[in-house]
Amino acid sequence: MTDTSGALLPLAGGCLCGAVRYEAAPTRREGYYCHCRMCQLAFGNTRAAFLNLRKDEVRWTASPPTYYASSKIARRGFCAHCGTPLSFEYLGAERMDLSVGSLDDPAALTPSTHFAVESRIANWHADDGLPGERIDENAKLMGRWKQAYGDEVVPGVATARRSG
Repeated sequence: MTDTSGALLPLAGGCLCGAVRYEAAPTRREGYYCHCRMCQLAFGNTRAAFLNLRKDEVRWTASPPTYYASSKIARRGFCAHCGTPLSFEYLGAERMDLSVGSLDDPAALTPSTHFAVESRIANWHADDGLPGERIDENAKLMGRWKQAYGDEVVPGVATARRSG
């Protein structure tokens, strides 16, 4: 959605119970699917849908989310009252992800890619023709995991749980 000048209007969203609310002003309206096992567990689903944007493009307008450190390198925001998954971010990064399902109008976004396709659950995958990327193909992300857990790291739940 745009205003009369053609500028993108801010997006709003929040949790199921309404305790956590936000406004977001991303410059793009594209989201992505993450199929990593950590997102599957955090969302209780076969994948998570996210909008990636700069942290300074998000403003928490009610109570901020509660955070869970899902690994040494990242945290996930959720509502402590109703449990809605709201955000994901790497520690020290200038960007973050908001869950598409927490937007008031999720249809305002269009999916553009799949991430962590090596963890995709084949019998739950609907081929949509979008490109995909493996975790180990992302040099920046692999660098984060290696710095936190060592050069032989296998990114994922088992590593994060083992290292607490």
